[in-house]
Amino acid sequence: MRLSDFITKNLEPILQAWEDFARTIDTPGAPLDTKALRDHAEQMLHAIALDLRTKQSVQEQIAKAQGNAPTTDTETPAETHAVTRLMAGFTIDQMVSEYRALRTSVLSQWLEQVKAGTPLDVDDMTRFHEAIDQALTESIASYSRAVEASRNVFLGILGHDLRTPLGAILLGADVLRRSEKLGDRATKIASQIYTSVKRASQIVGDLLDLTRCQMGPGIPVKKESLDLLPLCERIVDEIRAFHPGTDILFEKKASADGEFDGARMEQVFSNIVSNAVQHGDNHQPIEVTLDVSDESIVFTVHNSGKPIPDDVLPFIFNPMGRFSQHSIIDHGPSEGLGLGLFVASEIVASHGGIIEVISDIKHGTTFLVRVPRRVFNR
Repeated sequence: MRLSDFITKNLEPILQAWEDFARTIDTPGAPLDTKALRDHAEQMLHAIALDLRTKQSVQEQIAKAQGNAPTTDTETPAETHAVTRLMAGFTIDQMVSEYRALRTSVLSQWLEQVKAGTPLDVDDMTRFHEAIDQALTESIASYSRAVEASRNVFLGILGHDLRTPLGAILLGADVLRRSEKLGDRATKIASQIYTSVKRASQIVGDLLDLTRCQMGPGIPVKKESLDLLPLCERIVDEIRAFHPGTDILFEKKASADGEFDGARMEQVFSNIVSNAVQHGDNHQPIEVTLDVSDESIVFTVHNSGKPIPDDVLPFIFNPMGRFSQHSIIDHGPSEGLGLGLFVASEIVASHGGIIEVISDIKHGTTFLVRVPRRVFNR
């Protein structure tokens, strides 16, 4: 008996073995019933049996082994199974373990038939492993996509809901710090509250931008003809006010007019200069330059101090790659999420520009942003 025929004729004992194993998995919530425990297992077994009966060329087998199996527009049973298992509270490791158990169940029962005299076709074994691996790959990809989507929705809702209370606190603190009726100590406390809440609002904004990038084609920009010089000056003055102990030198060459999204470019200036203040040597000045050429503006920020670690530098604009579990252990949680630099890089990319960083112990750290001007011809 071929393995495909064995699977279709012995669905019930195979499904029972699947159900028995799934029942041993500890998940939150109420225990699953038989129907839920067997979720999509029968459809997957039918799909595997069909795959075993389908002729396959050597080239098709190689393509499948390399993860290039044919795809369809419809969701496969393995993809649907992954989402339902996620909703039932299964971890990805627990879901993967089901496929190991399914593989063992089918092969052990089939080998019992082989021992009883059924001829063994080695090609069936190979094709079965390929089919299980394909279903597993589909499930893992589907599970990961569902987790990513739910995380992005959660972050978007969280960031949106936090903006209103933070805005109210920021407004109240601003009124208090400007009041002439408060004493020096109360005014200082109100100023500290204002500064901290403004920073929290910036983080929430970065969080929303991160979510927007994950769910869409990047950060949208609305360009208009403007001069970036006064915007950059205002941001530098604000950061000086927030960090009076830090010496920030701003070298301005000429007006930097062109087509830009002013509010977004302010984010770039603020995030990069604030990063230099946070990570640089406070005993050395931070040098900020806004230069202009015929075709682009060049914004640079240089700070002294410890260089960016070699293992972090390649991922400095990628908050996910930059802070793996390994790097968190090495550098500690105080390093932050790095959302500011990620958002800055996305805004620069949306303007058709580039952002680069050079960092070593001798010369310090320099961030360079080059954005095309695209001046209106009028």
